[in-house]
Amino acid sequence: MRILVIDDEPMVRKSIANFLTFNLNHQVLVADNAQEALKIYEKEPFPLLISDIRMPGMTGIELIEKIKAKPEGLFTDIVLITGHANLEFALQAIRAGAYDFLKKPVDVELLAMIVERVAEHQTLLRENFELNNQFDEKLNSTCAELQNQLKTIKSAYAQLVGIGSIGMHSQPMQKLQKLTEKLHHNPDIPVLIQGETGVGKEVIARLIHYSDGDTDEPFISLNCSAISEQLFESELFGYEGGAFTGSDKKGKKGKLEMAGNGTLFLDEIGDMPLSLQPKLLKVLEEKEFYRVGGVKKIKLNSRIICATNSNLEEAIENGKFRSDLFYRINTTNVIVPSLRKRKDDILPLTKMFLEQSATEQNKKQKILNKETETFLLKYHWPGNVRQLKNAMQRVSFLYENIELFPEHFDFLNEQEKLKNNPSTFSISLPEDSLDFYDFQEKFVRRILQKFDNNKTKTAAYLGISVNKIRRIINEM
Repeated sequence: MRILVIDDEPMVRKSIANFLTFNLNHQVLVADNAQEALKIYEKEPFPLLISDIRMPGMTGIELIEKIKAKPEGLFTDIVLITGHANLEFALQAIRAGAYDFLKKPVDVELLAMIVERVAEHQTLLRENFELNNQFDEKLNSTCAELQNQLKTIKSAYAQLVGIGSIGMHSQPMQKLQKLTEKLHHNPDIPVLIQGETGVGKEVIARLIHYSDGDTDEPFISLNCSAISEQLFESELFGYEGGAFTGSDKKGKKGKLEMAGNGTLFLDEIGDMPLSLQPKLLKVLEEKEFYRVGGVKKIKLNSRIICATNSNLEEAIENGKFRSDLFYRINTTNVIVPSLRKRKDDILPLTKMFLEQSATEQNKKQKILNKETETFLLKYHWPGNVRQLKNAMQRVSFLYENIELFPEHFDFLNEQEKLKNNPSTFSISLPEDSLDFYDFQEKFVRRILQKFDNNKTKTAAYLGISVNKIRRIINEM
């Protein structure tokens, strides 16, 4: 062990150094005052200092205080030597941070015992330091691993609940994401989401509800355009047993009740029956409702998010939507921009959808060359994100090429031609009767001709399986 001996008396200094060197086999340096010792220590710290307490200039107590003030001083033991040992001195030395003290003249046997204890203490200090370091490293490693696992779980959870495929790469969408985070923490604020078909309005609603996955409350969705007016009220509010003919005897919860403390998402709110709009308004204002045929009030605890691709102001003017309901649900208006207005999202979304398609279809992931990227950026995507996703699924399925070229997306232009020229495809129906199988044969032959007899492309174009096409051909 390396030891620094400090004493202003040469004989004391030399005798201690010789004993430690020749009898105990330690590496010893000496200094005749505390200032010199401090300079030596600052160049290279020692695990043990043995110092006289009374010396010209700096005392042994002051030396301890300076040593212990340094970071490396935590790993240094200091033994003080004094010619006037008493209880007051002992307390002063211990308070200053001394490991032990010796009385002059120095008892070499006692010195040897103290040095041996210091050696053991130094071993414990090193082991403790290494264990702490290993613990910190292990803790940091474990935390990093847990963070990665949490990130993976949140990503999987986002995909599961439908918030993993809208893309937040462009500035408008990043701004929108920050808004969804604020709305997530303010569930009492009604939200109206507006945007074209396919922009991802439900995904935005799920982002408001789930945020980064810190809730396990239900997200209940109701498409107002998909339910008949006769069934809408019971679907929304639920009903008591025997409320109407054919109803369940036990009754049934409605979407409002099922949402609980979560979120009710009313999609296509513009198609909600006009007769039910006052009832929804009353629920939003009074925060309570009744089941159909019920007499017990049910408290509304859920957040209400509405969405539409229609112009509600115009619907109000036409008498198809109530203005008071509009202003009630439009407390916070979230407008999701079309894909053509956020072109920075197109390529990241394209690559994401190609990766998803490759995983689902167990194929190698397709890549885009520069010309294809330019084509996709110039295309105006009338069907927005939904159309982009479907296009990537289609090319991933149809073509074996790893690299995708603009011609692989010719169907987009074909769809536009059909949309802009509906007369391109027409059927002349005879007055008396139509031979379906004859019509089917002619129709399929025409599509086969369009795709140079490629059965796979023909099947994809018609939305049927290749086996179905083969069966039709065999029957021709």
